[in-house]
Amino acid sequence: MVNEVEYKRKYALLLAARDSEYVKKVYGGYFNVFVAAFGDEKDEEERWDLYRVVDGEFPDMNDLQDYDGFVISGSPFDAYGNESWILELCFLLQTLDFMQKKVLGICFGHQAYFFVTWFYVICRALGGKVGKSHSGWDIGLRNVKILKDFFPSSFSESLSETPPSLSIIECHQDEVWEVPTGAEVIAFSDKTGVEMFAIEDHILGIQGHPEYSKDILNNLIDRLLNQDSIEIGLAEDARSKLQIAEPDRNYWLEICKAFLKG
Repeated sequence: MVNEVEYKRKYALLLAARDSEYVKKVYGGYFNVFVAAFGDEKDEEERWDLYRVVDGEFPDMNDLQDYDGFVISGSPFDAYGNESWILELCFLLQTLDFMQKKVLGICFGHQAYFFVTWFYVICRALGGKVGKSHSGWDIGLRNVKILKDFFPSSFSESLSETPPSLSIIECHQDEVWEVPTGAEVIAFSDKTGVEMFAIEDHILGIQGHPEYSKDILNNLIDRLLNQDSIEIGLAEDARSKLQIAEPDRNYWLEICKAFLKG
């Protein structure tokens, strides 16, 4: 009889967007993108589960305590919508906050018009305010100022020396106007006032995309152009910056992993 593997660490991705054809072809789906970014494939004691919340697939409430952390993606649906799965996701986030489970939220959008992400949904669930950016789309590389003094000490102590600013891939037209009660803003940019925030040591939200590779963004730009969601000038500007510079991806992944596993 084969014994089941006993995992010491369990994480779950709550996927609120359906896989794009490009990501399915190149990466096998968004689940693989996230696990490659935040997981450790060499660690046989670490397990990642996938729940497609956009299709109504949620973890059993009785199993939540078994997980060490959750990563929540975004969706092309309206953040202010009242679809049943969005309301259920808001309730789940409130429950995870009450349980003080670690929740990492990434601004992950894959279609035009609405880039609702956990970053916005968590604000809705916990009392913050979000809305369309007054300065329009933010696509491409963005330099983000880091306020490391405001990092939760529970995971900042495990970080190496982080520069005062880091570049990250961005793709959003919504932004957080007001963080939930008890949240600390720990990064900002000249475009967006809330690039990253934390609630105590169990919730971390990042506006940009540490998990993105440049090819994923270039494909997304193509789709936005085909849907007439962005102007050609904005697309060309974003692409030109991607050609001459790299995001500080390794630093961002270190931050995310230190939060989830610190």
